[in-house]
Amino acid sequence: MDDEYVEAVLSLVERIPPGRAMAYGAIAEIVGGELERGGPRLVGSVMASYGGAVPWWRVVTSSGRLPPGHEVAALRELAAEGTPMTADGARVDMRRAAWSPSS
Repeated sequence: MDDEYVEAVLSLVERIPPGRAMAYGAIAEIVGGELERGGPRLVGSVMASYGGAVPWWRVVTSSGRLPPGHEVAALRELAAEGTPMTADGARVDMRRAAWSPSS
């Protein structure tokens, strides 16, 4: 994983507004489209290795599942931001919370 890709992912994650979220795959499409490489798993690797300084809790699966192993901390951050959640409160409601740089 090269520095350019890492920086592009982290820069995009920093732009996600409070109360909104992006899926790993959506980030991969945007960054990969610009740099012609990567995928959701690579975005996950970037977040696991370098994501501590950015709002990592705003990056979830396309179904709204929270980062594995960090669900409690992510829920705390998401609740504080007023992020729309599913009825059971376990996932981000991606129909209402999904964000893209063009929105």
